[in-house]
Amino acid sequence: MLTQKILTPIWTFVLLLASQVPGNCQLETPVPLEEPPIRYSDTPDNNRVSQWAAKLNSGQSKLEEDPEYGYLPAVLQALEIPVDSQTLVYSKTSLQIRHISPRNPRAIYFNDDTYLGWVRGSSLMELSTADPKLGAAFYLLDATGTRPRIKRAGYDCLGCHATSMTLNVPGHAMRSVMANGDGRVETRHKSFLTELKTPFEQRFGGWYVTGQLGNQKHLGNAFVRGETIDLSRPTNIDRLEYEFDTRRYLKPHSDVIALMVLSHQIELHNKFTKADFQIRKLQHDEESGKLKLLPAERTLLIQKLAESVVETMLFCDEQIWSEPIQGHVDFQKQFAASSQRDSQGRSLRDFDLQTRLFRYPCSYLIYSAAFDDLTLELRQEILRQLGSALHGSADKPSLVHISPETQKAIYEILLETHPEFKQSEVDRVK
Repeated sequence: MLTQKILTPIWTFVLLLASQVPGNCQLETPVPLEEPPIRYSDTPDNNRVSQWAAKLNSGQSKLEEDPEYGYLPAVLQALEIPVDSQTLVYSKTSLQIRHISPRNPRAIYFNDDTYLGWVRGSSLMELSTADPKLGAAFYLLDATGTRPRIKRAGYDCLGCHATSMTLNVPGHAMRSVMANGDGRVETRHKSFLTELKTPFEQRFGGWYVTGQLGNQKHLGNAFVRGETIDLSRPTNIDRLEYEFDTRRYLKPHSDVIALMVLSHQIELHNKFTKADFQIRKLQHDEESGKLKLLPAERTLLIQKLAESVVETMLFCDEQIWSEPIQGHVDFQKQFAASSQRDSQGRSLRDFDLQTRLFRYPCSYLIYSAAFDDLTLELRQEILRQLGSALHGSADKPSLVHISPETQKAIYEILLETHPEFKQSEVDRVK
């Protein structure tokens, strides 16, 4: 916990306070999604997908159909989603379960804010993206008519995408499940969420995984045979042509590094949304007169909400690797291409891949629209805590999983490349 690693003993008081505030301000109470201020179904969307969908549906934008892959390449290009982000899931764990199988896996592509799911043989393409007011917003591209159209999927998606697995907010969950030979999930076997803290041996069930992980075992590429999970298939593979016809996909792999980046990004997006929804609910209840807090109480509650976000941004619970991991170089090059680099050439997108995912473990999503769209007082508190953690007073405990040299490097990178962080530090040290 961050409270144990980098914050002062005042957090003992914060936890006591959080347990004593009125019930509608409890930090773990889910925010009602169809009530003010969220009103998920009635709130207009305004995001990367909705803006493009308006142009497509009106005829202002057109999609070229590829004879082999349908509209997939054109949609990826329109939404600026890189082909090299491809990961493949063969478990029947989505809307299109009748099309998914180990011989016809679902392909998932992503950029910093948007996710696309494509299954060969289906006329539907699944899209989701971070929205300033909605958290995750969901869409379907329907190619059954004379031209493709996109519609917002709405509340129905939240049956799976707003559960305890997504922190009870509209979001995503990267599940690790046990699937049999046709992709059906064997519910008698335990499933797991793939997060920073998840041990490798519990990750990637139901997913194809390519890359070199040494002796680090995982559940990818494995199937239930009878009553047991067959783990005899190799975990270190670079191509998947023995599993299915990879020529029918844009890439012949399901990259392990892309999978781990996807896992981190999903987890942090959910943390963003949960904290933001809680603060918006707090503000609404104060404005409507339902809740009255003393200034000190309010400040401490906002600090507590920001804490969980900061923990994930700084990879506090990341599992340390026992061996280096090698993934596909194309994804790594593409991912690094959009880096914000300091005067020494350092970036939060630099990979480590020796004992952990990133060389400088502070999330690149600090530069994202999803971060910029957080409620102002939440965003400012996150930046304050980051600055305090990375460059706090001499009596403040250090981040035990990050060396002092690396903490200093992260701090310097942020000072040079993130103007709002720089201003936050000016204000913090006054």
